[in-house]
Amino acid sequence: MLKLNIQNETSRLRAVVLGTAEKSGPIPTPDQAYDPKSLEHILAGTYPKEEDMVKEMDAVSTVFEKYDIKVYRPEVIENVNQIFARDIALVIDNKIIDCNILPDRQEEIEAIRYVLDQIDRRNIITLPHEAHIEGGDVILHNDYIFVGVYTKPDYKDLITARTNSLAVKMLRDHFPNKTVKSFELRKSNTDPRNNALHLDCCFQPVGNGKAILHKNGFFIEEEYQWLVNFFGKENVFEITKDEMYNMKSNIFSIAPDVVISEINFDRLNTWFDKQGITVEKVPYAEVGKQGGLLRCSTMPLIRD
Repeated sequence: MLKLNIQNETSRLRAVVLGTAEKSGPIPTPDQAYDPKSLEHILAGTYPKEEDMVKEMDAVSTVFEKYDIKVYRPEVIENVNQIFARDIALVIDNKIIDCNILPDRQEEIEAIRYVLDQIDRRNIITLPHEAHIEGGDVILHNDYIFVGVYTKPDYKDLITARTNSLAVKMLRDHFPNKTVKSFELRKSNTDPRNNALHLDCCFQPVGNGKAILHKNGFFIEEEYQWLVNFFGKENVFEITKDEMYNMKSNIFSIAPDVVISEINFDRLNTWFDKQGITVEKVPYAEVGKQGGLLRCSTMPLIRD
């Protein structure tokens, strides 16, 4: 049986689900786009090719193998995009939550059924159907669970609104010993530079007590400021609107002193070097055209 353990974003990784781009299907039509960045590339004729994304994800798998990390890949379902493993489930402590994602994507969870079958059923949480949540909106920081939400009346009209207030309440109910703090995110169906699809698109803890942040991703400035104060301004790497668009907060930590980052993130990667953090650089720009990057395509199961 798998003994799950995830307390934060940075402890040494031991086991992870990495999505797959194999047989991900034809280029979507504009009305099939789940986010404004995908829509932009569909309309521009620059939507990523499957073979390019497969190579990029294989590069990440190679890094995991280098660090002796157990990697699980979804079973391939033909014509289904299975890249973003973070959306479909998330681990908190020794529990795994079967996320309520967009109805069109429900079959993705079946592709990791063989992993779920290795987990004690008492440690699998299924939320009520009306509690919407995706793993990209949930960031663990030891005693804290940070959650990105959208609570405005037009929630149902925004395909980019993925986590609601009921899900936040359910997290509080299931994890009473944690402090669950929610953050209202800025959403847009049409403008990728003014859309924080998930919390990890504008915030992520890294290293020991440091964080990447983008102010405009937060709808309420006081909530952004709370995070700045929590980590300390001197420990925050603030990214620009264009850097958020390029997913620079969406790197992935293997350990406090090791991260996987996109090879072209020069300013961020230089900052990592200055913090004494080893950067494993991979090409991931093609995957990034779909509005997600390294954290989005990984779902950790076990950390130290």
